[in-house]
Amino acid sequence: MTDLVRIPPNLQAVADAAGVHRSTASRALNPATRHLVAGDVAGRIIETARQLGYRRDAIAASLRTGRSRLVGVVVPDIANPVFGPILRGIESALASAGYSCLLANVGRDEAEQMRLVEELMERRVDGLILATARKDDPVLGACLDAGTPTVLVNRAEERERASAVVSDDRAGMILAVRHLASLGHRRIGHLAGPQDLSTGALRREGFVAAIRQLGLADENAWIEAAAYTREAGEVAAAEILSRFDVTAIAAANDLLALGAYRAVAARGLRCPADISIVGHNDMPLVDMVEPPLTTIRISHLRMGEEAARLLLRGIESPGSKPERIVTEPELVRRASTAPPR
Repeated sequence: MTDLVRIPPNLQAVADAAGVHRSTASRALNPATRHLVAGDVAGRIIETARQLGYRRDAIAASLRTGRSRLVGVVVPDIANPVFGPILRGIESALASAGYSCLLANVGRDEAEQMRLVEELMERRVDGLILATARKDDPVLGACLDAGTPTVLVNRAEERERASAVVSDDRAGMILAVRHLASLGHRRIGHLAGPQDLSTGALRREGFVAAIRQLGLADENAWIEAAAYTREAGEVAAAEILSRFDVTAIAAANDLLALGAYRAVAARGLRCPADISIVGHNDMPLVDMVEPPLTTIRISHLRMGEEAARLLLRGIESPGSKPERIVTEPELVRRASTAPPR
């Protein structure tokens, strides 16, 4: 006895079952065009497709439109909690337009970044969102040379070759230093991020500017961390504590600040009784450490959403002028800062 093979339902079968024209069913089942169909009708078509077991053929649609409806998202360290909210914002905005993400975790090695970005372009992504940019970034140059719409998020180039969504890093560090000064700190050190990254350079500039504005000493009391990690933060913070007589540390990100917690404890000191510490980013769970970390909050979810919006605009309108969106940071005061002894 021969088993019957069930033929998957096609779009016409869905349209017939829902009592609509084939083109209406097609629009309703495509997230990018669903808004063109009345809500109750679209809901009926989607439910009919579900009951019939219909699946939209993304490959066939790509061949018809010349678009894969895939976007490559490139991050330097997926383990860094900062990127979770950014990715949520990107995915949410892209999904509402019928796009999906291909995520690449590339580290800091430039050659590896280039290799993975080229692989994403070979997979015919319609665009790229890079969270890896250096101040003068060869990877971005390769994307632009290939004609691939590209947007930067969280970090940006000094040149405005591509649209970018960033926080006001300079202003954020000024907020951190002013907060410490308002508590009575006069000897403040800065745990700086890598200076080849916009976040590291601009936050250091903010530190120097705030120290000068407030008439504090010493604007040179900063050490560059090798990377945005707790381990690098601990090493750099230990150097600050050994070289400078500080009562507070303003760190360029939260992971560096957590590394400073370790360095302070290793010297038999306490935070904030002996050393106050401020982070930067307000990444998830920093309110759960001991003591809860005072930090600069950045709108990561919004940054992701705006980056996706800019990329979709670039995909729809190639050659459009680059745009830079700068979000405003805010101080979140917790228990890691207090007046000096």
